[in-house]
Amino acid sequence: MRSGISKRSALGFILVTLVLNSMGIGLMMPVMPSLLTELTSLPVSEAARWGGALSVVYALMQFAFGPTLGNLSDRFGRRPVLLVSMFAMAVDYLIMAFSWHLAVLFIGRTLSGVAGATFSAASAFIADVSSKEERAKNFGLVGAGFGVGFVLGPMIGGYLGEYGPRAPFYAAAGLSFVNFLFGYFMLPETLKDENRRDFDWKRANPFGAFKQIAAYPAVRTLLLAIFLFDIAHYVYPSVWSYYAEEVFAWSPGDIGLSLAAVGVGFAFVQGYLIRVLEPKLGPGRTLFIGLAANLVAFAGLAVADTGWMAYLLISFAALGAMATPAFTGLMSVRVPDNAQGELQGLIASAAGLSMVVSPLVMTQVFATFSGPEAAISFPGAPFALAGVLILAAMLIALPFMRLQERLPSPSDAADRKTPAE
Repeated sequence: MRSGISKRSALGFILVTLVLNSMGIGLMMPVMPSLLTELTSLPVSEAARWGGALSVVYALMQFAFGPTLGNLSDRFGRRPVLLVSMFAMAVDYLIMAFSWHLAVLFIGRTLSGVAGATFSAASAFIADVSSKEERAKNFGLVGAGFGVGFVLGPMIGGYLGEYGPRAPFYAAAGLSFVNFLFGYFMLPETLKDENRRDFDWKRANPFGAFKQIAAYPAVRTLLLAIFLFDIAHYVYPSVWSYYAEEVFAWSPGDIGLSLAAVGVGFAFVQGYLIRVLEPKLGPGRTLFIGLAANLVAFAGLAVADTGWMAYLLISFAALGAMATPAFTGLMSVRVPDNAQGELQGLIASAAGLSMVVSPLVMTQVFATFSGPEAAISFPGAPFALAGVLILAAMLIALPFMRLQERLPSPSDAADRKTPAE
């Protein structure tokens, strides 16, 4: 890290970067349906299919290129990868703002998926400046930054959308460029020269990266657990709007308010609560509480029939946000310092794959068990399935949720270098 830059300042810089990045993502959410209907001349119900296809393209690019960018950050440092990602996001939003054909939107989403390394590079950045004992709580900053941006972005995007469906994209492009300038002048490099290693194409892809990480059995097991967790967790963006309208008869405004509540809850839990509880509980117990809270939320939403129940269960879902940084922290301390980017890239790759699987499965389950033609009316079925996946993740991760989870000692694998080859 650059001299004169404290650990607290470095974490503050990365938090601002994440908030600005998430605001850019959130700005476009309220107007994406309008832009799609404008470009396709289709009703919203049909245009939504193209919106899903855009999400799948983005997720597939994340899956394919997450390890590549993670390995690049292990070779050249976190700062250049973050800067390239920020600049690419600005270009993506400009492409979408000026789009005249649906194909142009796909080009923009492909670019942002390939270069969208902000969150994985930010996690590697945090690992660089955190001790093993601090990593799980500091990884919560990633979710906190996303939560704050997720609250502010859609609110501002909805207001700007009154001036046309392209206005928020111009604002998002400007915000991303400001983020790039902020990073260029303020963001320090955190990867020490002695912790860098040569770039190798054999490990710069999801399968090669997994082969490398598979050398650490505990990480391999936890990666499977977090993959199941991610599939379950993506039930929210997959079906929440449809579920809330079907079960609670909520308006778009009601749904937006509930999403804002989710963002506030996630920001509080990952930005504050986990930083208080994790040092006292340890990563194992923190993970258990997070997964158990998710299980309660999903089980409740499967059978909820009133709006107040939904908000009560949202509080459990927010508490469940502790699981993600706990997972990441448990894996991070088990790989060497010169493989943190590779690990975070692989985690991003797993998340990208789950972003493909979850919408395909959850929307189909919802369609099968809801509506007047459903043989069995059970609109909460996707959340029941998510609960089963969380239970499976808990069973897989059970060895790491002991009351006295021991962090690897300096003689363990987390302190050894991986070979450059």
